[in-house]
Amino acid sequence: MSAPANRQLVGRWRIVEADLWDRDYLDLCGPAAITIGTDGRGEIAFDAMEAGLEIAHARAPIDFTWIGFDEGDDVSGEGSAELLDDGSIEIEFAYRDGDEAVLKAKRQPFSIACL
Repeated sequence: MSAPANRQLVGRWRIVEADLWDRDYLDLCGPAAITIGTDGRGEIAFDAMEAGLEIAHARAPIDFTWIGFDEGDDVSGEGSAELLDDGSIEIEFAYRDGDEAVLKAKRQPFSIACL
């Protein structure tokens, strides 16, 4: 992992749209989301896919590689996330030798009860 995390991107984000898939697809097995941590790790889940992220933190955008499962099959790829002017993030997400998508996510608020 490189420099400290871009603090503006750290947190849990709700994936709200994609250029390839509709909302029902994204939320098939639960709310689509990406989590970006300060420790060079994160998670992403949408449709039936769940994966861990290894994040190379920079100022902006951040780059990541990912590995996980989609409907029981091993999958992997790479991507990036960048903060937009409206406070959302744009995620470029690519499966190795497969689909490439642009996702948009909004910061997910958290409850003070969870602290």
